Amino acid sequence: MATPTSIELFLADGTPGGLIAAEISGWTGKIIAAPRKSLGALLAREEAQSNGVYILLGEDAESINNTWCYIGRSENFAERLRNHQANKPKWQRAIIILSLHHSFNEGHWGYMEAKLLQEARKAGRSSLDENKNNPRSRKLSESQEASVNEFIRKVKLILPMLGVNILRSASGEESAAPSVQRGVKDESPVFSLVHTSRGVDARMRPVDGELFVLEGSRLIKQWDTSAARSEHTRRSYEALAQQHQKLIADGSLRVEDDVCVATRDIVFNSPSTAAAICLGRSSNGRTAWKTSDGMTYAQWEAAVQ
Repeated sequence: MATPTSIELFLADGTPGGLIAAEISGWTGKIIAAPRKSLGALLAREEAQSNGVYILLGEDAESINNTWCYIGRSENFAERLRNHQANKPKWQRAIIILSLHHSFNEGHWGYMEAKLLQEARKAGRSSLDENKNNPRSRKLSESQEASVNEFIRKVKLILPMLGVNILRSASGEESAAPSVQRGVKDESPVFSLVHTSRGVDARMRPVDGELFVLEGSRLIKQWDTSAARSEHTRRSYEALAQQHQKLIADGSLRVEDDVCVATRDIVFNSPSTAAAICLGRSSNGRTAWKTSDGMTYAQWEAAVQ
């Protein structure tokens, strides 16, 4: 079950679009995010002389969330970011992750870099085309590994508060959304959507306000927009068909015989969109998605409010 946590955000420029420092009370870490236009202000800070892991973010129309990402580590953020300013034109925002007491060494950061990259690839919410090689995860003692994993858990709590969702997935440790089933507060339930004649057998789980169609789900192979009876419906179907095709193109869906199979957890912003992409036609996802005991998504949502 998720633990209530207080996160402190400091807007150095006085605006949410500027340089932001984020901390958790009692935590030994710190995260600073800055747009490219504020790089000078970031480099002028004492923290920029530290070592740690960093994330560069930009736009990529071909990725699921239209996000380009690069994950790396450095012994000195300022030197590395100056280099990337000249050699990596895609990035528009930099995130640096450091330890306030310099308690982590190169081995800790190497382990964290490998772990974050692994989780970003698994989530599939950004393109990582410039992270061509897998960094070798450093060998840590059992206690060191536990310390870094707890540090990463805090990082994964803070990043969404900064609008960074590249690590979020249905299986994330930080994503234990409450649900109510038979009066018990637990993780959010898994909903199913089955349509035998269309070969659809999909599962969906709500996590922290997002909806994930889970890896292994079987979806319709191809949309048929000819069934639309009005111009408005036709445009809606075409947009959904394009979204379905994009998921095939970026590898989120793999075509197998007469269906598509989800190769990773795929995020959606509404149950109806998720259902439509699965079925190949419009659908009221609030009633179409059901738990194993017959509870609809709408009923579950009403129960947890």
